Amino acid sequence: MPTAVREVMTRSPVTVPASAPIQEAARQMRDQAIGDVIVLKDGAICGIVTDRDITVRAVAEGRDPKSTPVGDICTEGLATVTPDASVAEAVELMRSKAVRRLPVVEGGKPIGIVSIGDLAVERDPKSALADISSADPNS
Repeated sequence: MPTAVREVMTRSPVTVPASAPIQEAARQMRDQAIGDVIVLKDGAICGIVTDRDITVRAVAEGRDPKSTPVGDICTEGLATVTPDASVAEAVELMRSKAVRRLPVVEGGKPIGIVSIGDLAVERDPKSALADISSADPNS
């Protein structure tokens, strides 16, 4: 069983600048078949935006996805982990912060992301969450 986050994380996370329009983040999610992108300001992580954030914080509020910066709707103050953190540490951090994904940071730069689904696949491969997480994405 993997013990370090680097063994279960998704490498090379998709990022967008905080100034990018929401539409760009949505395009990246569609094109990469993912549900989140990391938001950067001056090269450092300032937040994360999910497909749900776009729906609830932008579309439902009538914001223009072509002109509203993704930095206006992203979740800030993120918990992060290093690639050498243990999987158990990542699980505990997710529990304590009630989050579903953690950016993996090395040298101040995002190098990966670990999700609750990644951990389910590794820790309980026969669970429903593991089945869903390892399935091909919807198109």
